Amino acid sequence: MYGQIHCIIRELVLEKYGQEAWQTILKKSGLDVHQHFLVFSRYTDDITLKLVAAVSDTLDVPVEGVLQVFGAFFLTYCLRHGYDKMLKTLGWDIASFIQNLDSLHSLLALSYKGILAPSFRCEEKEDGDLILHYYSTREGLYPIVIGLVEAVAQELFSQTVTLTVVSRTQEETSARVIQHHTVFEVHLQDGRAESSGRQESWALTRPTPTGGDRGTPDGQECSSVLNSGSCVDQSPPLHPAASSSLVQWFRADDFCSAFPYHLVMDEDLRILQCGDSIRRITNMPVVKGMPFQEVGNIVQPMMDMTLDNILKFINAVFLLAFKRRPSSGARPFLLKGQIMWLHNSRSLLFIGSPRLTSLNELLEMNLYLADIPLYDCTRELVLLNQQRIAEIDVAKKLDETTVALQKTSQALAREKQKTEDLLHEMLPEKVARQLTQGIAVSAEKFECVTILFSDIVSFTNIASACTPMDIVSMLNDLFHCFDSRTNAHDVYKVETIGDAYMAVAGVPEAQADHAERVANFAMDMIVEANNVTSPATGRPLQIRVGMHSGPVVAGVVGKKMPRYCLFGDTVNTASRMESHGMPGRVHLSEATFRLLYDYGYMFKRRGKIEVKGKGQMVTYFLVGHLQRPLPQPSDSFTQLSDLVSSKPIIRPCPSPKAKSKTRQSFNFFKKSSLKGAKEKEPPISPGADNPNSSSHSSHHNVTHVVKDQKKRNKSNFCLIG
Repeated sequence: MYGQIHCIIRELVLEKYGQEAWQTILKKSGLDVHQHFLVFSRYTDDITLKLVAAVSDTLDVPVEGVLQVFGAFFLTYCLRHGYDKMLKTLGWDIASFIQNLDSLHSLLALSYKGILAPSFRCEEKEDGDLILHYYSTREGLYPIVIGLVEAVAQELFSQTVTLTVVSRTQEETSARVIQHHTVFEVHLQDGRAESSGRQESWALTRPTPTGGDRGTPDGQECSSVLNSGSCVDQSPPLHPAASSSLVQWFRADDFCSAFPYHLVMDEDLRILQCGDSIRRITNMPVVKGMPFQEVGNIVQPMMDMTLDNILKFINAVFLLAFKRRPSSGARPFLLKGQIMWLHNSRSLLFIGSPRLTSLNELLEMNLYLADIPLYDCTRELVLLNQQRIAEIDVAKKLDETTVALQKTSQALAREKQKTEDLLHEMLPEKVARQLTQGIAVSAEKFECVTILFSDIVSFTNIASACTPMDIVSMLNDLFHCFDSRTNAHDVYKVETIGDAYMAVAGVPEAQADHAERVANFAMDMIVEANNVTSPATGRPLQIRVGMHSGPVVAGVVGKKMPRYCLFGDTVNTASRMESHGMPGRVHLSEATFRLLYDYGYMFKRRGKIEVKGKGQMVTYFLVGHLQRPLPQPSDSFTQLSDLVSSKPIIRPCPSPKAKSKTRQSFNFFKKSSLKGAKEKEPPISPGADNPNSSSHSSHHNVTHVVKDQKKRNKSNFCLIG
């Protein structure tokens, strides 16, 4: 079948069921969205049936139901895409419309080469209903006819019809072709009176002449002299109404000259008369009584040459192939036309024209336009079809080019997405989007964010005992685990330097629950670190984690490899929380403790410690959540009692999408840190220091932090992300 069938199914599904259903169908069928939807390309029936089966399976509709809906939608598609006038002028009622479908398919065969069109034939019952005979070389497609005929009756003739399957049989019309014959009863429920009245108005009667012509007396029969080389016909008149008038005007040789491509056969398919051009072009001796099989055969419809088969497809356009003299070396001469059954004379009349679709075929058959009578529209069809062939070639190339461009566009979109994903890994999505749009990213001040630092315990010893490749592999495994958890908690990874890992929540888009996000992320880090082994000892790694909350200024620094930087004393304090922390624990400042206390987190109060560059600070260890206790290392702090709110607010892990649109919600930090002692202060020592008392006066220059890695190596690094 042609790809246009696939396109119609696609349009049907998209219109009635939407894009999601179509994507599911496409996946189940295994069809390629580009390769299998070219309008003028032919595909095997198996491919089309796979698509139909996928539609049936996805929509939970029987295959017969899918085909029936397709038949109805096929008419809608044709009316939308420029075939409306052709269909509306095909017949004056439903019966004449069906009778002329074969002619329509024959016309479409000029554009769609090799089309295997079905055949239709109608019989009228005494009660006015119709018997519809449907022949097809494809099995099981009869539901399409039901949907199509019912839609045609409704849309074109404002009638309601009901089709009932009477019988389904297989008929071997030739040794190589099996026709699937379905008989329908077409019940016309309304509009029958208008239809029949119109049909009567088209029943024209022939006038009866009063005189003869060319010396032929009234009532004299034409004699046949085919065997002597002329074309006088001794058969009965061509139409009973003209028995005493019109036919008497013609001698048989005049008829053969006026209609050079006609043929008359009796019930046994023996030639009674043929046109002059048939004998001349075939250069074969044709005598009266010769079986037609000796001079030619029927090419379309594919059938054995019998009277019964011809009558089954009497509405079809017939393609007859006439043999040529073997010495000429020319291919068979093809005639395309109509076969009519002359009931009174019990004979078959074929009137046709040379089957030509292009000027090339005209040359190959050694014919000229002069060989085609002026009244025959074949001349115009050849010339118009020559132009049509060129247009189809252009359309086909355009179709293929469009598919190629679609593939290129999708490949470009994928590469663009990869670039954007890589950029989003380097910069926050909001910032990356502004940069790609050419918008200058200004520095912003955030009233309260939560920053986290971590490092690996005994990293220097591990590095000295292992190869650089082992260290890189270990860090890659560890940081890969950490990175996956940043996505889960919507925490932004600022940077990694050596074994140090820095993350933040609350920038560049404000988040009211930034402390909770970082706390949950920190607990995940402790668990994930236990899943990575040290290449030096083979035992799980231990990390230290430090957290602090406070104000920062954030912005993009640099044009070549721009980085998203955080400035402020909060960064310095968070680094100190990590460097003064303990292996396997999450160390946090009092500011972060206050933000987390009411939400079901469990702590151990470490008390006052001397923090380098900060003086005395009261700090805490995060030991888990009421819904998720964190495994604790065996150290001196294990004996400390747990500190938890008496009326905690229990809620699940914050969703990555739960982001605040303004930074006004961060006034919670000021209230809890500055006014908490007056309103609702957690049970901490009366002399606890507030590490945020100097946060608002923090300098806005790049802060260089001297990081003490267990007092082994001292190195300066710029805390930028």
